[in-house]
Amino acid sequence: MTERLYYHDSFLYEFDAEVLDLSKSNSDSRSAVILDRTTFYPTSGGQVFDMGWIFPAGTRDASNRLRVAEVIERDDGQILHILENVGPIQKGSRIHGVIDVDRRRDHMQQHSGQHVLSAAFVRLFNLPTVSFHMGAEACSIDLDTKHLTTDQVEAAEALANDVVMENRSVSIRFVTQEEASGLGLRKIPPLERDQLRLIEVHDFDLTACGGTHVSATGEIGCMLLRKTEKTRQGWRVEFVCGKRAVATARHDYSVLAESGDLLSSHIWDIPQQVRKLQEESRASRKSREQLLEEMADLYASRLLAETPDNSGRKIIVRTFPNRDLTFIKLLAQRLTRQNTEVVAFLGVISDHPVLVFAQSSGQPFDMGALMKEVLARRGGRGGGSKDMAQGGSVQVEGLETALRELAAQLRE
Repeated sequence: MTERLYYHDSFLYEFDAEVLDLSKSNSDSRSAVILDRTTFYPTSGGQVFDMGWIFPAGTRDASNRLRVAEVIERDDGQILHILENVGPIQKGSRIHGVIDVDRRRDHMQQHSGQHVLSAAFVRLFNLPTVSFHMGAEACSIDLDTKHLTTDQVEAAEALANDVVMENRSVSIRFVTQEEASGLGLRKIPPLERDQLRLIEVHDFDLTACGGTHVSATGEIGCMLLRKTEKTRQGWRVEFVCGKRAVATARHDYSVLAESGDLLSSHIWDIPQQVRKLQEESRASRKSREQLLEEMADLYASRLLAETPDNSGRKIIVRTFPNRDLTFIKLLAQRLTRQNTEVVAFLGVISDHPVLVFAQSSGQPFDMGALMKEVLARRGGRGGGSKDMAQGGSVQVEGLETALRELAAQLRE
């Protein structure tokens, strides 16, 4: 089995090794190598994999290096180093590995920060973490609780950052399962192993973990809790640490500053300004709806007055360029309510033509069937009930002519 160098030293960024075997990933058959020792961390326990490069023995030429795109731990425990291409690497070859230092340091900050944050929720509120996820932009923990308040989140964040600023030591040790049972671990993994690797934040947290970690909490930098959301089994807390926290805070501030400029307001007053805009928008929407209804009433009255009876029935055909669909539907409703003998074929001529067919209650036709008939000839989709139907046509040209031909059929 591959010797996991990162178990003992998370700051070991380069190493020499021998290629034990060439392999393929199970999911997509990418090329991979298995080494006798490695400092590349495979995705496990919520932490994502390291990336970096492998150099054939005896060369440090960038043109000869092979990119390690992913690191996977197989079910049998073997670690696959997925390469973009294997180049001259063969079984038995000696290689020199170099991991992406910035990526490793970021992962160390996030994972160690997670340990501190999870311990803070336990210490303050006895809320255990049931899972941890490290994403490309943010990380999250899932807490086993039905309720989580803003005050609890802020208190846990404050305690976690206090521990960071105290720069407590973070150490690694190995113990047996029996020894671990009496140490008061925050969480013991269910797997039966001869030895457990423990990560200890001095006088604050002790838990089993196989990930890479900082050597002191000050290296986490800082911690920022972003948002919370309810999940099926508890609450999810999103957070970022270290450089991610700084970059996220900078981005948040830039967005807020730009928003403040657009609102001619200080960033602290943005919520008040947004609420004011929402109220104005609701009032404007209500006023617009009222105006549309009044306009539809007036327009319906005019159309009814202009349309002669045909066998005791008024058949109205109208198309409108770029009209609001809401208005067309309101017009159809007003026409059929103001007169009990109305059939209306209305259309909007635009890049995406829309049709609305309606008839007064008690009329003998089927608007839904007529709509499907028209759209079958012109392309599009739609349907509806006996008295009201709506659809979208593909063809713009000849739309009004098609509606008039349909009206002529009803007059026969």
